[in-house]
Amino acid sequence: MSKSLMSILITEVGQIRVSCVWCRRTDELVDGPNASQITPTALDRWESRLEELFQGRPFDMLDAALSDTVAKFPVDIQPFKDMIEGMRLDLKKPRYKNFDELYLYCYYVAGTVGIMSVPIMGISPNSQATTESVYNAALALGIANQLTNILRDVGEDASRGRVYLPQDELAQAGLSDEDIFAGKVTDKWRNFMKSQIKRARMFFDEAEKGVTELNEASRWPVWASLLLYRQILDEIEANDYNNFTRRAYVSKAKKLLSLPAAYARSMVPPSKKLSSVMKT
Repeated sequence: MSKSLMSILITEVGQIRVSCVWCRRTDELVDGPNASQITPTALDRWESRLEELFQGRPFDMLDAALSDTVAKFPVDIQPFKDMIEGMRLDLKKPRYKNFDELYLYCYYVAGTVGIMSVPIMGISPNSQATTESVYNAALALGIANQLTNILRDVGEDASRGRVYLPQDELAQAGLSDEDIFAGKVTDKWRNFMKSQIKRARMFFDEAEKGVTELNEASRWPVWASLLLYRQILDEIEANDYNNFTRRAYVSKAKKLLSLPAAYARSMVPPSKKLSSVMKT
Protein backbone atom coordinates (compact mmCIF):
# COMPACT_ATOMS: atom_id res chain seq x y z
CA MET A 1 0.00 0.00 0.00
CA SER A 2 1.43 3.38 -0.99
CA LYS A 3 2.08 6.08 1.61
CA SER A 4 -0.56 8.32 0.05
CA LEU A 5 -3.16 5.54 0.18
CA MET A 6 -2.17 4.70 3.74
CA SER A 7 -2.55 8.34 4.79
CA ILE A 8 -5.98 8.50 3.20
CA LEU A 9 -6.99 5.26 4.94
CA ILE A 10 -5.82 6.54 8.32
CA THR A 11 -7.67 9.81 7.80
CA GLU A 12 -10.92 8.18 6.71
CA VAL A 13 -10.86 5.51 9.41
CA GLY A 14 -10.17 8.23 11.97
CA GLN A 15 -13.07 10.37 10.77
CA ILE A 16 -15.41 7.38 10.69
CA ARG A 17 -14.31 6.50 14.21
CA VAL A 18 -15.25 10.01 15.34
CA SER A 19 -18.78 9.44 14.03
CA CYS A 20 -18.88 6.02 15.70
CA VAL A 21 -17.90 7.58 19.02
CA TRP A 22 -20.92 9.88 18.80
CA CYS A 23 -23.12 6.89 17.91
CA ARG A 24 -21.78 4.94 20.88
CA ARG A 25 -22.39 7.86 23.23
CA THR A 26 -25.94 8.15 21.91
CA ASP A 27 -26.57 4.41 22.29
CA GLU A 28 -25.28 4.41 25.85
CA LEU A 29 -27.90 6.98 26.80
CA VAL A 30 -30.48 4.17 26.79
CA ASP A 31 -28.28 1.08 27.14
CA GLY A 32 -25.44 2.34 29.32
CA PRO A 33 -24.94 2.36 33.10
CA ASN A 34 -27.12 5.47 33.57
CA ALA A 35 -29.90 4.33 31.24
CA SER A 36 -32.48 4.16 34.03
CA GLN A 37 -32.12 7.92 34.54
CA ILE A 38 -32.53 8.88 30.89
CA THR A 39 -35.79 10.61 29.99
CA PRO A 40 -37.28 11.92 26.73
CA THR A 41 -36.26 15.39 27.89
CA ALA A 42 -32.65 14.24 28.16
CA LEU A 43 -32.79 13.01 24.56
CA ASP A 44 -34.26 16.35 23.51
CA ARG A 45 -31.28 18.07 25.10
CA TRP A 46 -28.93 15.66 23.32
CA GLU A 47 -30.57 16.55 20.00
CA SER A 48 -30.21 20.28 20.71
CA ARG A 49 -26.56 19.70 21.48
CA LEU A 50 -26.22 17.89 18.14
CA GLU A 51 -27.70 20.88 16.32
CA GLU A 52 -25.21 23.17 18.07
CA LEU A 53 -22.40 20.84 17.06
CA PHE A 54 -23.43 20.98 13.40
CA GLN A 55 -23.45 24.77 13.62
CA GLY A 56 -19.85 24.77 14.80
CA ARG A 57 -20.57 25.21 18.50
CA PRO A 58 -19.39 21.94 20.15
CA PHE A 59 -19.93 21.33 23.86
CA ASP A 60 -16.78 19.28 24.57
CA MET A 61 -13.72 17.83 22.85
CA LEU A 62 -15.57 14.79 21.51
CA ASP A 63 -18.22 17.05 20.05
CA ALA A 64 -15.45 19.20 18.59
CA ALA A 65 -13.97 16.18 16.79
CA LEU A 66 -17.30 15.42 15.14
CA SER A 67 -17.82 19.09 14.34
CA ASP A 68 -14.50 19.00 12.50
CA THR A 69 -15.63 15.94 10.53
CA VAL A 70 -18.89 17.67 9.63
CA ALA A 71 -16.92 20.65 8.33
CA LYS A 72 -14.67 18.46 6.14
CA PHE A 73 -17.23 16.09 4.64
CA PRO A 74 -20.76 16.52 3.22
CA VAL A 75 -22.39 14.89 6.25
CA ASP A 76 -26.11 15.54 6.72
CA ILE A 77 -27.61 15.99 10.17
CA GLN A 78 -30.78 13.96 9.51
CA PRO A 79 -29.29 10.46 10.07
CA PHE A 80 -27.93 11.67 13.42
CA LYS A 81 -31.37 12.98 14.39
CA ASP A 82 -32.92 9.72 13.25
CA MET A 83 -30.58 7.75 15.51
CA ILE A 84 -31.76 9.81 18.47
CA GLU A 85 -35.33 8.96 17.42
CA GLY A 86 -34.34 5.30 17.68
CA MET A 87 -33.26 5.92 21.26
CA ARG A 88 -36.68 7.41 21.94
CA LEU A 89 -38.24 4.19 20.68
CA ASP A 90 -36.10 2.21 23.12
CA LEU A 91 -37.62 4.23 25.96
CA LYS A 92 -41.24 3.66 24.99
CA LYS A 93 -41.55 0.67 22.64
CA PRO A 94 -40.45 -2.79 23.91
CA ARG A 95 -42.40 -4.72 21.21
CA TYR A 96 -42.69 -4.63 17.41
CA LYS A 97 -45.86 -5.89 15.73
CA ASN A 98 -44.28 -6.85 12.41
CA PHE A 99 -41.11 -6.61 10.38
CA ASP A 100 -42.06 -3.24 8.90
CA GLU A 101 -41.99 -1.77 12.41
CA LEU A 102 -38.77 -3.59 13.25
CA TYR A 103 -37.15 -2.47 9.99
CA LEU A 104 -37.85 1.16 10.84
CA TYR A 105 -36.31 0.67 14.28
CA CYS A 106 -33.25 -0.98 12.70
CA TYR A 107 -32.92 1.98 10.34
CA TYR A 108 -33.05 4.45 13.22
CA VAL A 109 -30.44 2.76 15.39
CA ALA A 110 -28.09 1.22 12.80
CA GLY A 111 -29.04 1.95 9.20
CA THR A 112 -28.27 5.58 9.99
CA VAL A 113 -24.65 4.62 10.68
CA GLY A 114 -24.24 3.44 7.10
CA ILE A 115 -25.80 6.63 5.78
CA MET A 116 -23.48 8.74 7.96
CA SER A 117 -20.39 6.86 6.78
CA VAL A 118 -20.73 7.01 2.99
CA PRO A 119 -19.82 10.73 2.66
CA ILE A 120 -16.67 10.07 4.68
CA MET A 121 -15.64 6.85 2.95
CA GLY A 122 -16.48 8.20 -0.48
CA ILE A 123 -17.56 6.49 -3.67
CA SER A 124 -14.85 5.33 -6.06
CA PRO A 125 -14.35 7.64 -9.05
CA ASN A 126 -14.36 4.45 -11.16
CA SER A 127 -17.77 3.38 -9.94
CA GLN A 128 -20.67 3.51 -12.38
CA ALA A 129 -23.22 2.77 -9.68
CA THR A 130 -25.75 5.42 -8.78
CA THR A 131 -25.20 7.32 -5.55
CA GLU A 132 -28.62 6.15 -4.37
CA SER A 133 -27.73 2.49 -4.84
CA VAL A 134 -24.51 2.87 -2.85
CA TYR A 135 -26.41 4.53 -0.01
CA ASN A 136 -29.03 1.76 -0.19
CA ALA A 137 -26.28 -0.84 0.18
CA ALA A 138 -24.85 1.04 3.17
CA LEU A 139 -28.33 1.10 4.67
CA ALA A 140 -28.62 -2.65 4.10
CA LEU A 141 -25.38 -3.21 6.01
CA GLY A 142 -26.71 -1.26 8.97
CA ILE A 143 -29.97 -3.24 8.90
CA ALA A 144 -28.06 -6.54 8.65
CA ASN A 145 -25.83 -5.61 11.58
CA GLN A 146 -28.76 -4.63 13.78
CA LEU A 147 -30.75 -7.75 12.91
CA THR A 148 -27.65 -9.75 13.86
CA ASN A 149 -27.42 -7.85 17.16
CA ILE A 150 -31.06 -8.62 17.87
CA LEU A 151 -30.68 -12.33 17.14
CA ARG A 152 -27.50 -12.57 19.21
CA ASP A 153 -28.97 -10.72 22.20
CA VAL A 154 -32.43 -12.32 22.54
CA GLY A 155 -31.73 -13.57 26.06
CA GLU A 156 -30.09 -10.35 27.23
CA ASP A 157 -32.93 -8.22 25.87
CA ALA A 158 -35.53 -10.53 27.44
CA SER A 159 -33.90 -9.95 30.83
CA ARG A 160 -34.74 -6.26 30.34
CA GLY A 161 -38.31 -7.03 29.30
CA ARG A 162 -37.62 -6.30 25.64
CA VAL A 163 -38.46 -8.47 22.64
CA TYR A 164 -37.04 -7.14 19.38
CA LEU A 165 -38.69 -9.78 17.19
CA PRO A 166 -41.74 -9.43 14.92
CA GLN A 167 -44.74 -10.39 17.02
CA ASP A 168 -46.75 -11.63 14.05
CA GLU A 169 -43.93 -13.92 12.92
CA LEU A 170 -43.54 -15.30 16.42
CA ALA A 171 -47.25 -16.10 16.47
CA GLN A 172 -47.06 -17.76 13.05
CA ALA A 173 -44.26 -19.97 14.39
CA GLY A 174 -46.40 -20.95 17.40
CA LEU A 175 -44.30 -18.88 19.79
CA SER A 176 -44.97 -16.02 22.19
CA ASP A 177 -43.12 -13.69 24.54
CA GLU A 178 -43.60 -16.28 27.28
CA ASP A 179 -41.54 -18.79 25.28
CA ILE A 180 -38.74 -16.26 24.98
CA PHE A 181 -38.81 -15.45 28.69
CA ALA A 182 -38.73 -19.18 29.43
CA GLY A 183 -35.57 -19.42 27.36
CA LYS A 184 -36.01 -22.96 26.06
CA VAL A 185 -34.62 -24.04 22.70
CA THR A 186 -37.33 -26.06 20.94
CA ASP A 187 -37.87 -27.15 17.36
CA LYS A 188 -40.30 -24.27 16.94
CA TRP A 189 -37.62 -21.86 18.10
CA ARG A 190 -34.99 -23.39 15.81
CA ASN A 191 -37.26 -23.08 12.79
CA PHE A 192 -38.13 -19.50 13.72
CA MET A 193 -34.47 -18.60 14.12
CA LYS A 194 -33.58 -20.16 10.77
CA SER A 195 -35.99 -17.83 9.02
CA GLN A 196 -34.70 -14.80 10.93
CA ILE A 197 -31.08 -15.64 10.14
CA LYS A 198 -31.96 -16.14 6.47
CA ARG A 199 -33.42 -12.64 6.34
CA ALA A 200 -30.35 -11.10 7.98
CA ARG A 201 -28.10 -12.84 5.47
CA MET A 202 -30.16 -11.43 2.60
CA PHE A 203 -29.40 -7.93 3.85
CA PHE A 204 -25.70 -8.79 4.12
CA ASP A 205 -25.85 -10.01 0.51
CA GLU A 206 -27.28 -6.67 -0.60
CA ALA A 207 -24.68 -4.80 1.44
CA GLU A 208 -21.81 -6.69 -0.19
CA LYS A 209 -22.74 -5.27 -3.59
CA GLY A 210 -22.08 -1.76 -2.36
CA VAL A 211 -18.73 -2.21 -0.62
CA THR A 212 -16.96 -2.65 -3.95
CA GLU A 213 -18.23 0.78 -5.05
CA LEU A 214 -16.46 2.63 -2.23
CA ASN A 215 -13.12 4.36 -2.48
CA GLU A 216 -10.24 1.90 -2.49
CA ALA A 217 -8.93 3.11 0.88
CA SER A 218 -12.31 2.46 2.53
CA ARG A 219 -13.11 -0.99 1.19
CA TRP A 220 -10.82 -3.14 3.35
CA PRO A 221 -12.09 -2.05 6.80
CA VAL A 222 -15.70 -2.22 5.62
CA TRP A 223 -15.21 -5.70 4.15
CA ALA A 224 -13.52 -6.83 7.36
CA SER A 225 -16.37 -5.51 9.47
CA LEU A 226 -18.99 -7.11 7.22
CA LEU A 227 -17.36 -10.54 7.12
CA LEU A 228 -16.72 -10.59 10.85
CA TYR A 229 -20.23 -9.53 11.79
CA ARG A 230 -21.79 -11.98 9.39
CA GLN A 231 -19.98 -14.80 11.19
CA ILE A 232 -22.02 -14.10 14.33
CA LEU A 233 -24.97 -15.68 12.53
CA ASP A 234 -22.84 -18.78 11.93
CA GLU A 235 -22.04 -18.91 15.63
CA ILE A 236 -25.73 -18.73 16.58
CA GLU A 237 -26.26 -21.79 14.41
CA ALA A 238 -23.23 -23.50 15.95
CA ASN A 239 -24.79 -22.89 19.39
CA ASP A 240 -27.89 -24.82 18.23
CA TYR A 241 -29.85 -21.52 18.18
CA ASN A 242 -29.45 -21.07 21.93
CA ASN A 243 -29.31 -17.29 22.08
CA PHE A 244 -31.02 -17.32 25.46
CA THR A 245 -28.09 -18.33 27.65
CA ARG A 246 -25.17 -18.48 25.17
CA ARG A 247 -23.84 -15.33 23.54
CA ALA A 248 -22.56 -15.97 20.02
CA TYR A 249 -19.12 -14.53 19.41
CA VAL A 250 -16.40 -14.92 16.82
CA SER A 251 -13.08 -16.22 18.16
CA LYS A 252 -9.89 -14.23 17.77
CA ALA A 253 -8.50 -16.90 15.44
CA LYS A 254 -11.50 -16.64 13.13
CA LYS A 255 -11.25 -12.87 13.16
CA LEU A 256 -7.61 -13.02 12.08
CA LEU A 257 -8.42 -15.50 9.33
CA SER A 258 -11.06 -13.13 7.98
CA LEU A 259 -8.64 -10.26 7.40
CA PRO A 260 -6.86 -11.72 4.33
CA ALA A 261 -10.22 -12.57 2.78
CA ALA A 262 -11.44 -9.04 3.43
CA TYR A 263 -8.29 -7.59 1.88
CA ALA A 264 -8.65 -9.77 -1.21
CA ARG A 265 -12.22 -8.62 -1.69
CA SER A 266 -11.21 -4.99 -1.22
CA MET A 267 -8.96 -5.30 -4.27
CA VAL A 268 -11.90 -6.08 -6.56
CA PRO A 269 -12.61 -2.95 -8.67
CA PRO A 270 -16.06 -1.33 -8.78
CA SER A 271 -18.70 -3.00 -10.90
CA LYS A 272 -20.61 -1.39 -13.73
CA LYS A 273 -24.04 -1.80 -12.20
CA LEU A 274 -25.45 -2.03 -8.66
CA SER A 275 -29.04 -2.99 -8.05
CA SER A 276 -31.09 -1.20 -5.43
CA VAL A 277 -31.81 -2.84 -2.07
CA MET A 278 -35.23 -4.44 -1.88
CA LYS A 279 -36.83 -4.83 1.52
CA THR A 280 -37.95 -8.39 2.21
